[in-house]
Amino acid sequence: MKILLKLVSIAGLILTILPSIGVFYEVISQDENKYFMLIGTLLWFGPKIIFKAK
Repeated sequence: MKILLKLVSIAGLILTILPSIGVFYEVISQDENKYFMLIGTLLWFGPKIIFKAK
């Protein structure tokens, strides 16, 4: 279970970083960047809250 939560957290971190690079190279728009970063932030911090609770 811990490994799965860590993988989800890493995926969230990647979704937080990569969209900014995509906007820089004009691969995605600013609106898409906002949605990807929101999802990435939720995925990144969500498992961290679960780890703190245990």
